[in-house]
Amino acid sequence: MTAAYDDRDGKIWMDGELVDWRDAKVHILTHALHYASSVFEGERCYDGKIFKGHEHSLRLIESGRLLDMPIPYSAEEIDAAKEAVLKANGFENAYVRVVAWRGSGPDMGVSAARNPVRMAVCAWEWGSYYGDAKWQGAKLDVAKWKRPSPETIPTAAKAAGLYMICTMSKHAAEAKGCSDALFMDWEGYVAEATGANIFFVKDGEIHTPLADRFLNGITRQTIIQMLKDKGYTVHERRITPDELEGFQECWLTGTAAEVTPVGQIGDWHFQVGQITRDVAESYEALVRA
Repeated sequence: MTAAYDDRDGKIWMDGELVDWRDAKVHILTHALHYASSVFEGERCYDGKIFKGHEHSLRLIESGRLLDMPIPYSAEEIDAAKEAVLKANGFENAYVRVVAWRGSGPDMGVSAARNPVRMAVCAWEWGSYYGDAKWQGAKLDVAKWKRPSPETIPTAAKAAGLYMICTMSKHAAEAKGCSDALFMDWEGYVAEATGANIFFVKDGEIHTPLADRFLNGITRQTIIQMLKDKGYTVHERRITPDELEGFQECWLTGTAAEVTPVGQIGDWHFQVGQITRDVAESYEALVRA
């Protein structure tokens, strides 16, 4: 049985110092617990090196700014904290989670400008996000929830509150025997999965939803550049659900998901084809280069 995440050996960085894993606690009246005033990053360390670690640190700071929650550390300080956690836990290959949140303080309503912004860095060993589905082709449900308009939420922020419908949709998908769920946006266009961006292949060309209304993943950006370097044509555009029938291949990208082939979305089926395998293998080589 996997140990509970609050009952493990190791060290966690909190507010500038390393503490024992089991002592990394916050008060029940922490603002983030009640009002989702929290942002985070997920990163992977390969052979002792965090892939795109500095870019993740910069995005955390930008997410905090978008939520009117200034992060009290520079990107370089965040980078150093991540390295300290990996060293303290003896990890060479691990998943790294950085989280910043409004803590407890004199405010306990919607407004919390006087409460301190706190930060923690954790790391643990984590295999394939989708298990065996990574190699066999994941099966996706179609979520009943829609990705909301950028006029209603800060879509460019990796904010905890934006994942509420992701958790609900993933639970519903798992209950149907699926690995994940695909979101449409509020206008009905294909958007993303619950924690990953999505790509399609048609006649040797790549199609992916335009990331101006959901998080433009760092892995997504890496894959797009990789595809262009390989000479593929990449179309970033609005994709309608009825187009899915005409795509031959499909995969997901994300720090946790890495590159995961998709075999089925709802009633649509895809092959784990040569382009998908090429991208997955090339990404695996890149992160360990």
